[in-house]
Amino acid sequence: MNNSIVTEFIILGLTQKPELQRVLFIVFLFMYLLAFLGNALIVVAIIYNTTLHTPMYVFLLALAIVDIICTTSIIPKMLGAMLTSGQSISYGSCMSQLFFFTWSLGAEMVLFTTMAYDRYVAICFPLRYRTIMNDHMCVALLSITMVISVTNSWVHTGLILRLTFCGPNTIDHFFCEIPPLLSLSCSPVRLNEVMVYVADITLAIGDFTLTCISYGFIIAAILRIHTAEGKRKAFSTCSSHLIVVSLYYSPVIYTYIRPASSYSFERDKVIAALYTLVTPTLNPIVYSFRNKEMQTGIQKVFAFLKH
Repeated sequence: MNNSIVTEFIILGLTQKPELQRVLFIVFLFMYLLAFLGNALIVVAIIYNTTLHTPMYVFLLALAIVDIICTTSIIPKMLGAMLTSGQSISYGSCMSQLFFFTWSLGAEMVLFTTMAYDRYVAICFPLRYRTIMNDHMCVALLSITMVISVTNSWVHTGLILRLTFCGPNTIDHFFCEIPPLLSLSCSPVRLNEVMVYVADITLAIGDFTLTCISYGFIIAAILRIHTAEGKRKAFSTCSSHLIVVSLYYSPVIYTYIRPASSYSFERDKVIAALYTLVTPTLNPIVYSFRNKEMQTGIQKVFAFLKH
């Protein structure tokens, strides 16, 4: 329930310097289009090509959809704020932006773990892969991802809805994220901070640990490959996956592990840009475009569009 006096928030955006604003607008617009089109291309290619209807690509499809929702719930509004130097967002819109963002954050983390597990089974148990990663297992893993991410989102959004905002209503950030909202509340935020901390430990640190364990087993299996070419190929795939995963988890863990009082807006806006835009832009490149089957699938989509 909304017992706030504040009916809208003013989002300041990334910077108040006009000359920097123009440069950042172009950079963010370019990255958003790259992220949106790259992920949309993956969605179309996987749906259109029946050869890509395997567990690995189904998880990639889910990741691409999550990335589209994550960036689209934040970046267009932010670009609008950059053009008008600060923009109002209604209380309801702010809460729905918070809901979709926390949902995509949770879904992305669980998907990274799921994808790491899928690769672990494929590399460590190649002969049993089809029996382990069958359709039921795929549906179960995607359902677990959905349940965890929706629960995480409901809890945090519900707890923010309980807070009272009586002014000021200026969010020194480029979207409605939990820490800046907590710093504006005029009611106690202890429970919110505890739940954010719990989610950070279980979801972020827990998923990151599981992902690293999966890759640990994968690397151990790679070391047993006899051909140098095989080793090189497998290592390049694993290392790029791990870099993207680390780029995503580090800022998320850092942002949500601290109390709202220690939040530094200038620094934390830059850090938030990593997981709201940089990772969704990199995911298609790292997970899909370097993959031969995926390249073939994308070429078929372009061939179809030409006709």
